[in-house]
Amino acid sequence: MIFSYKSQVCKFGIACIILLGCFIVNGQAQQEEGWIPLFNGKDLNGWTVKIAKHPMNENYNNTFYVEDSILKVGYDAYEKFDMQFGHLFTNLPYSHYILRLDYMFLGKGLADAPSWTNFNSGVMLHAQPPQSMRVEQSFPVCIEAQFLSEGTTAGKQTANAVSPGTHLEFDGKLSTQHITDSKSKLYPLNEWVSFEVEVHGYGTIIHRVNGEEVIKYANPVLDESDRDAKYLLDMGANKKVSQGFIALQAEGQPVWFKNIRIKVLED
Repeated sequence: MIFSYKSQVCKFGIACIILLGCFIVNGQAQQEEGWIPLFNGKDLNGWTVKIAKHPMNENYNNTFYVEDSILKVGYDAYEKFDMQFGHLFTNLPYSHYILRLDYMFLGKGLADAPSWTNFNSGVMLHAQPPQSMRVEQSFPVCIEAQFLSEGTTAGKQTANAVSPGTHLEFDGKLSTQHITDSKSKLYPLNEWVSFEVEVHGYGTIIHRVNGEEVIKYANPVLDESDRDAKYLLDMGANKKVSQGFIALQAEGQPVWFKNIRIKVLED
């Protein structure tokens, strides 16, 4: 019995060591994946608010807020939209990375918002610093991965490439179009959609929706004919856009975001 008891203890100890080893290996594997949360699920720490017609860091009417571990854009406190486009910027700029997030549209947009803003939002890439934006400026100079849902009049697919103050190359040719359609589709309201964008500085940028590649472009440059881009050029910005901030958009339509995370890539 004594031998048997010791044997059982020994087996139990070995099992614990193996189990602990599995936990360590799994933990290391998760760390090695390199994913960093940009949203802590509690508050807006790590982000900077800029809403048109308001100074930086004024979260007018609580446009951006956190509830149930979800980062939400809401307009319950607004009487009217009044072209007060908003953006929530990361506090750090990024160049080479993969960004992942989930988004969902719900409710209705504000009545006085432009019709194209209904069921319309997005995430801005390589955005100018919020500190450099004019108080009344509606959109940062950037590249926008546009999010749309069923019911919109702004397009027939989500994850389009939009270029406020920039130009993009498609298949090696520079395009001056403001919006270039992806090959995705529209998803229903109240349904979470997974979005991923792979960004290689001044190089290739790829949008993926629910794991499927839907558009690819490269070599973003500042549009010298755009007022805000020209201001950046006059201030010494490089015409070739190779880095910038990430910003979530608020343009009159309630939208939710969650699972916002980034994996920094080697240059």
